[in-house]
Amino acid sequence: MTDSKRFFDLGKSGLSRRTALKGLAAGAGLMAAPGFVRYSQAQSSAPIKIGFQAHRTGIGAAYGRWYEKTTNAAVKLINDAGGINGRPVEIIVEDDGTDPKRGAEVVAKFASQHKTDIVFGTLFSHVVVGSAPTAGELKIPYYVVSEGYHVASGKLNRWVFQPGITDVRSQVTSVAPWVAANLGKKVTMIYPDYAFGYDHRDYFAPALKAQGGEVVAQIPIPPTESSFTKYLPQIPADTEVLYHVMVGPGVLTFVKELGEFYGSNKPKLFGFIDSLEAVDINSPGLEFLDGSHFWEGSPRYAQANDSEAQKAYRAAVGIDDNGASTTDAKDVSTAAHMFGCWETLYVIKKAMEDSSYKGPEDRAKLVEATEALTEFKEGPEHPQGDKKFNGKIHQVFGHQNISKVEGGKLNVVHRTSIEDGMYEPEADYTTQPL
Repeated sequence: MTDSKRFFDLGKSGLSRRTALKGLAAGAGLMAAPGFVRYSQAQSSAPIKIGFQAHRTGIGAAYGRWYEKTTNAAVKLINDAGGINGRPVEIIVEDDGTDPKRGAEVVAKFASQHKTDIVFGTLFSHVVVGSAPTAGELKIPYYVVSEGYHVASGKLNRWVFQPGITDVRSQVTSVAPWVAANLGKKVTMIYPDYAFGYDHRDYFAPALKAQGGEVVAQIPIPPTESSFTKYLPQIPADTEVLYHVMVGPGVLTFVKELGEFYGSNKPKLFGFIDSLEAVDINSPGLEFLDGSHFWEGSPRYAQANDSEAQKAYRAAVGIDDNGASTTDAKDVSTAAHMFGCWETLYVIKKAMEDSSYKGPEDRAKLVEATEALTEFKEGPEHPQGDKKFNGKIHQVFGHQNISKVEGGKLNVVHRTSIEDGMYEPEADYTTQPL
């Protein structure tokens, strides 16, 4: 691969953080003269305040930590290049405990106490669903990085957007044809017993049926469960493919117990990497995953065909070729999801620039400017790939990756097209008053 934009350094030391940051900014057309930051162009030098609703504690803590690292890396780059509309960006963090009630309280606190311009960054779907009504009542834009279909479904409100990561309905629609063609057509699903899991339950089954397949059993598991052996006998004997998606602190136990239950006589396994985010796939007890397949949003492991923007992004957020922290090889990232924070921040930046956003009085204009966006090109601002945005349902569509566990790594074996995950919209938020 040629390095025409000088995004990365091919010298002996590999990709440096400084080179990566310069390359990202230059590729986005954001670089200023050395030592010059364009804050003086703004009518106000007051920072744009973004309230980051973080899962610092609770079952989403591993995600929350890496979401925060990714957010800080993107904001540093944005600020180094002049901020948004000539103003610096300030991130204010509040922990929601991965709890919906507390999440709603955090949104209210951002609006009334911190007086942030927007709220951003929420992942777990039950927290988004619990927090969104408060965002609507207080008329504060709420940009989530959640994956749940709840935004696109039309069940939330006009103030809620998901412009930086695809939703579960799109993801399962994209991968179902590959699963049916390559793994099997009789599928048992194991999923978490809350909104995120219900999206898998409700949309994978019809997507598989369209390919001539059948979901033979669906097994919901409470998200706080610590042992899973009592659920595994519910898997029908004629299962050809076990489709698993679990989250929370018990995922390692789940995968180990699954291996103990089946031994070598297992069905084909297809998982969503949620089951192993922040977990080393080479951990003892996970050997039985060798040869199985996973969905990934953005690949954990560096791939041979990674773009220059992808390499620079990974260096900026501090993950190595194995998807672990560059300062601690045991600290495995949530790479499949956290890119959504980076890309969402750049969508917010674009919408604020398009609406000439000055402050909370322009929040309605910001909503309309976000709705007017249609596509995002792959590059420094969108390193995971190009995307299409539907302003009526406030949802982005993009590529999915299917990776195989082999040689102690996850190697991408199939990448879907954007069109593979498109579906007919069922809502139109733009008809709601602001």
